[in-house]
Amino acid sequence: MAAIDIFNNNAFGMTSITAALNNVPFQPTRLGELNIFTPKPVRTTSVSVEEKNGALSLISTTPRGAPLDEKAREKRKIRDFRTVRIAKHDRLTADEIQNIRAFGSESELMQVVDEVNSRMNGPSGLMRDVEMTWENMRLGAVQGIVVDADGTTVINNWFTEFGISQASEINFDLAAAAPASGAVRKLCQQVIRQMMKAANGGWIPGRTYVHALCGDAFWDDLTAHAEVRQTYLNTQQAAELRGGSAYQSFQYGGITFENYRGTDDGSTVAINTDKAKFFPVNSNAFEVAWSPAETFDYVNTPGQPVYGMVLPDDKRNSFVDLEVYSYPLFMCTRPAMLQRAKRTA
Repeated sequence: MAAIDIFNNNAFGMTSITAALNNVPFQPTRLGELNIFTPKPVRTTSVSVEEKNGALSLISTTPRGAPLDEKAREKRKIRDFRTVRIAKHDRLTADEIQNIRAFGSESELMQVVDEVNSRMNGPSGLMRDVEMTWENMRLGAVQGIVVDADGTTVINNWFTEFGISQASEINFDLAAAAPASGAVRKLCQQVIRQMMKAANGGWIPGRTYVHALCGDAFWDDLTAHAEVRQTYLNTQQAAELRGGSAYQSFQYGGITFENYRGTDDGSTVAINTDKAKFFPVNSNAFEVAWSPAETFDYVNTPGQPVYGMVLPDDKRNSFVDLEVYSYPLFMCTRPAMLQRAKRTA
């Protein structure tokens, strides 16, 4: 029978647990898979962002020998933002491991390690909640406003932080009974142009492209639109018109559209069913800063995505607390690039 002293083994030390958590294959989440957030490990609890309002201008002609026009200096602003803490715990009691017995080649230690790993990394483990919280913050960042788990408390409004007005919502009018020829493609070009003009150095020619996350109703009307369907006729992709396309993606008008699959309740982590959100991929518009854990073990060290602890009960030896911590800041450094659309008026 496993004794509670087993948790004094190095396998349950903070360094070992943290290393194990950071090495676990990431739970599939779409925005995580797109890999659009540049990681920035920091040694502090705050992050400084420098803004340069550089601008190009025409040069007026002047007579020979006249004084030269002076180039306007770039205006720089420094803004400080604090990372936030994500933390959750589970409790493993002595009763829950009371009847563990060694069998075969597996030791008591190995079985307890398996139980701890399951609580930390299993299908309903602590890391699943951390990863879903990260996805919620990513989804907020690509829309310009990051909200807390309650769906209403604003953590960072990147439009407000940078003094930028959010772009107006574009009406794709996908339910129009008699749409004008090429109407959807023209709206796609409008989105791309607006994003490129607002990039201010954030658009990398030949690499950056526009990605759209669509709610279910927006996606269904878009893929059923006569203009879009006509494009795929007489091509190798025509067969796709006969099948389903839920939670898939396709390219049209220079934009990659995707039916975003969030949580099944359609609200916890989700795109409004009638909306689409446009953001740049392969640009420098998004970053995530990671701060170090709030322990002496990691003070002033480069932050890691997640930290784990196993804390035995030092009074009665009747339980151990399993804890995970993460200290991220998901940033949109160019919120003016973000665009949005609705299905219909």
